[in-house]
Amino acid sequence: MILVTGATGNVGRHLVGELLCAGARVRALTRDPATAHLPADAEVARTDEMPLDGVTSFFLNPTVFWNGLGDVLARVKDAGVRRIVMLSSSAAADADSDNELAAKHLRMEEAVEETGLEWTFLRPGVFASNSLGWRKEILAGEPVREPFAAGLSTPIHERDIAAVAARALLTDDLVGAKPVLTGPEGITAPEMVRLIGEAAGRPARFEEISPEEAREKMLKMPYMREGIVDVLLQLRKDAEHRPVEISPEVERITGRPGRTFAEWAADHADDFR
Repeated sequence: MILVTGATGNVGRHLVGELLCAGARVRALTRDPATAHLPADAEVARTDEMPLDGVTSFFLNPTVFWNGLGDVLARVKDAGVRRIVMLSSSAAADADSDNELAAKHLRMEEAVEETGLEWTFLRPGVFASNSLGWRKEILAGEPVREPFAAGLSTPIHERDIAAVAARALLTDDLVGAKPVLTGPEGITAPEMVRLIGEAAGRPARFEEISPEEAREKMLKMPYMREGIVDVLLQLRKDAEHRPVEISPEVERITGRPGRTFAEWAADHADDFR
């Protein structure tokens, strides 16, 4: 039995599908099973109950435990779970103590290692699904307003993260590995907005704003604090002045090229219509 936390999230939902297609038994955790709309073949349970009977592998989505792991890892170990696959972040690869996001993920990784169980830490960079945050503006015909328009990122499709996670849970190939995962191309935010508009068949515009205006805007968002906002803005600024780094890991692990942002936009066209 494989237990998936965050099963209705962008990665978790696809991971449940990948595992079921491979013939695995899956227990999917969600806050509200009644509204989860997960496949019938998955056993669905409440996150706050987290039943561990029969579980051999555990997919750890840190956003579910962002306020602290508590006794989760102790319970997992006591239940006889053999392997933990954690959705970490490429920020953790930098081990930058001034980066709040890196420090948070590193602490979780260290806690997992200390259990003595088998582990894999998936370290994706920018999620293509972050672009869903532009939905309101695009649907309203307003410009997407972001700073550092020339900065390149390598957004990764959530399906590719799920495919790598499934490999880590179903095989021994990635035990003890910390693969950094990216999309297959470097792309700017204006280009991403344009591709969303083309896929959705509607106008989509980009407007560059100052870092100061962006910071004020970001601080109004839920769960955003000054430390995280400053880290994100610095990363975007740095992206304008450094070569883009594309990881080969998705193709190496799955045996096929990673999906482009244009493919992501096509898959999510209905979200912007």
